[in-house]
Amino acid sequence: MPRTFAAEVLDDPIGVMVDLVLSQRPGLDRAVVTGIAGRVAGGRAKRRQLAQALLDRPGVLTDGRSPAARAVAELLIALNKAGAAHVSVPICAECGKRLRTVQRRGEHWYCGVCGPRREPCSACGQLRRVSCRDRDGEPRCSQCLPDDGRDPTPLIVDVVAQVEPTMSAEVIAAATAAAAPQAGQRRRLAWALQDRPDLLTGTGAAAPVPTVLRLIDRLCDAGACTITRPACPRCGRVIRLHRPIGGKWLCRNCTAKTRAQPCVRCGAVREAATRDERGHPVCPACLIVDPANQEVCVGCHRRRPVSVRTDNGPLCATCRPVKTLTCAICGNDGPCTVSAATGRPWCLTCHKRWARCTACNRTRPIRGGTIDEPLCAECVCDEPGFWRTCPGCGQPGRLHTSRCARCALQQRLRNLLGDEHGHIRPDLQQLHQALVAIERPNTVAAWLDHGGGPAILRELESGDRVLSHETLDELPPGKPVEHLRSVLVAIGTVPHRDEQMIRLHRWTTDLIATRADADERNLLHRYAVWHVIRRLRSRLGDADTTYGQAVAAKRNIKAAAALLDWLAARGMTLATAGQGDLDAWLASTQPHRHDSGNFVRWARKHKLTRLDHAAERWGGPTGVIDTETRWEQARLLLHDDTIDTADRVAGLLVLLYAQTAATISQLTVDHVEITGRQVRLRLGREPILIPEPLDELVRELVETRAGHAAVGNRHESRWLFPGGQPGQHLSAFRMVERLRQLGIQASRARSAALFQLATDLPAAILAHTLGIHISVATAWQRASAGDWTTYAAEISRRTHH
Repeated sequence: MPRTFAAEVLDDPIGVMVDLVLSQRPGLDRAVVTGIAGRVAGGRAKRRQLAQALLDRPGVLTDGRSPAARAVAELLIALNKAGAAHVSVPICAECGKRLRTVQRRGEHWYCGVCGPRREPCSACGQLRRVSCRDRDGEPRCSQCLPDDGRDPTPLIVDVVAQVEPTMSAEVIAAATAAAAPQAGQRRRLAWALQDRPDLLTGTGAAAPVPTVLRLIDRLCDAGACTITRPACPRCGRVIRLHRPIGGKWLCRNCTAKTRAQPCVRCGAVREAATRDERGHPVCPACLIVDPANQEVCVGCHRRRPVSVRTDNGPLCATCRPVKTLTCAICGNDGPCTVSAATGRPWCLTCHKRWARCTACNRTRPIRGGTIDEPLCAECVCDEPGFWRTCPGCGQPGRLHTSRCARCALQQRLRNLLGDEHGHIRPDLQQLHQALVAIERPNTVAAWLDHGGGPAILRELESGDRVLSHETLDELPPGKPVEHLRSVLVAIGTVPHRDEQMIRLHRWTTDLIATRADADERNLLHRYAVWHVIRRLRSRLGDADTTYGQAVAAKRNIKAAAALLDWLAARGMTLATAGQGDLDAWLASTQPHRHDSGNFVRWARKHKLTRLDHAAERWGGPTGVIDTETRWEQARLLLHDDTIDTADRVAGLLVLLYAQTAATISQLTVDHVEITGRQVRLRLGREPILIPEPLDELVRELVETRAGHAAVGNRHESRWLFPGGQPGQHLSAFRMVERLRQLGIQASRARSAALFQLATDLPAAILAHTLGIHISVATAWQRASAGDWTTYAAEISRRTHH
């Protein structure tokens, strides 16, 4: 069971040990004691255990008596050798002898006489120290060795020679001595080979002792042809076998899988690296990021996981020294490593870069070439035998991994979504196929590693619940659940729904439920649900709620709740408050006071109050209308081919057609009409003919648009500006940020465009073509001093329409 460490032990275990030792022997050099403690304690876990043991019982430094850990005895011996006379050496728990070396049985220390266990010898019957055991596992003393103490090497040579006649006895004897240097090991090796000579020819995974495997390796390295290395019984790979599980030796990966348990923190099914204070398993990833295991980096002085230790102290992954070179793929200067395939440097960003190989036309990780002409692993180096082949799908192109990313992902998803036999429920089959079939399996693997995905998928697999929005709503809320929901909607497993509206409803319900007064709850419910949300729904029609619309609705509801709280604190209600009280509220420094007008006017309309809150009329743009900057930015976007096409089109729609980022982000390919050489874009009720060269940019965007979503066919999205979430468009916030990086302030550029258009065109045409409300168009026309009062009369006098 893991023990609980003191705070000072977690922060500085070496310092705790040094302080305790110096408190017993102040004359010692602190640097010497620090060096001894660091050498004896070893790694972080052992340091903490040793420091906590000394902190729990510091008296062991003076009496030298167990029970205590073996590391404590090693520390006492090392301190005595360094001259710490007041620090006791370890004492034998049975005879009290001062020890220079330690034999440990249980939690106690013993000398060489008292330590070894004594059992009756199976040959002579005397109660003596056990020297070895015979073929049946019975104890033998040093006077009654099995086989009369003869060296078993000739027996081993005879068995191996029968299997491999071409190998000389000297080579076999040398391999035996290297594999089993001790007489007892050679004796057990001889017994195993006499019982089962077939262990040397492929069934070595069933070896009773590890020396059989070591002997096979030595003989194969010496050139044996008949003797073969055994394959792992579970994965079938011919690889070093790590440990026996159920009577069969398994490789390291398969050993870890047999010990895999759900991590109590992230839910990932992995071999436990440690256990928490309650004995629950913790995976290696959670162990590394545990705040208790982080240290202060000497480079950035932040508390982070230790990546490497130097003479000056620990360094995090960001501050870890990496050679700065010029990447051979992207050409950027930065931290680089040298590729084993090409012998040229490549940066950490290109390590993760995927693209379509220009040689084989497959989307794979880039391993060479350039950004414009990338090459995959097979096309970079096609030497036979250079790359390893995946045993699952036969795909080459790996140096160190056991399986390719796709096969590893398939196995992991089957373990998460399947039952004990690997069978996946029918309603989860589509999700499994969508996650496995993505172009970049590493993205799903990263979501499973760091996004809490395993716990969610395991929760879906357990039980007989139907996969639906309601099932997802029952899971702990967060980004992993919402990402999975977008994936399920994109592949058609669950129907589409307005998530922003659902969140707004949920937020409103929670806000109203916190009100203690029943009348206030009823009033807020009427205003929020039957006015704010109902009006928003009527404006939306079949469209989805945008993030900005949801924020505006929340702002009005928060203002209503804040006004009611302010009145209640002064012993008033909305019905009893006077106009002077409202003026005092508006003159105060309370948050949301400027957004309370909508609530007060609604309450007055429904005869719930006598207060009057005047509406604020828009008085025109407050910023500077910079026409020259607008045209300069438009020329840049029209003629600079280095800018992304999506950013060029979005920026020109803002600069030339006064569109908001929210409107642009929700455009679909259905809004674009391409007939011959003409391109029309429908922003309002009437489509607009797009002039050159913007029409070519729109054509290119329709043909080449591609989002960043990992799931689904990102090249066939209906959105003109696909986003990073499956089946969703680029968010308005992200679009504004991308335009800002080009030097375009979206709101200011739109104001300049709308000001100019309102001067040149009537309000009705603006409203029909740009998709804005007629009242907005009229307001902008007044602000720009455009005079179109005689336009209707002039049209009516025309003889030809």
